[in-house]
Amino acid sequence: MTRRWLLPGLLLFPVVEIVLLILAGRAIGGGLTLMVLLVGAVAGMWLMRKEGRRAWSALQEAAQSGRMPDRELGDSAIVMAGGALLAIPGFLSDLVGIFLILPITRPIARRGLAWFFARRVGDIAARSPYGPLFDRMGGPGAPGGPGQQGRVVHGEVINDDEHEVVEGRVVVRRRDPQ
Repeated sequence: MTRRWLLPGLLLFPVVEIVLLILAGRAIGGGLTLMVLLVGAVAGMWLMRKEGRRAWSALQEAAQSGRMPDRELGDSAIVMAGGALLAIPGFLSDLVGIFLILPITRPIARRGLAWFFARRVGDIAARSPYGPLFDRMGGPGAPGGPGQQGRVVHGEVINDDEHEVVEGRVVVRRRDPQ
């Protein structure tokens, strides 16, 4: 479903940017439109630099504390994407870039991206050969699914009669000659 809208969206985005630039040029003049774009780009770059430093320091702090910096990595990626959008001349890209960079709106973008990627990973896992293992709807292979007593784990059983584990140690069995 997402792929169906990706190409039209990528083609439509520059068209909307050009239409907005033409409308702004007609309304306030070409020179003032250019000035607004330049001021917006400079202000956006300053904001990206400030928030990028904040995201980088939070990432380093999380890494030094020994915890997984998942939120900080997401914030860093979102700030970088916002900065890239600010570098593109246009009003729509500047609005989206500022939305991604501002600390007030970044959690909304983070939740939206987390939802999107979780859905994509779920779709990819469901189409994989091990899709039934990830099935949460009670399909074949899922616990309690049709014809199943429990979870099916694909693998190979190796029976090694020579070793025995006793209290966490491996003990070699001695075989009696027959």
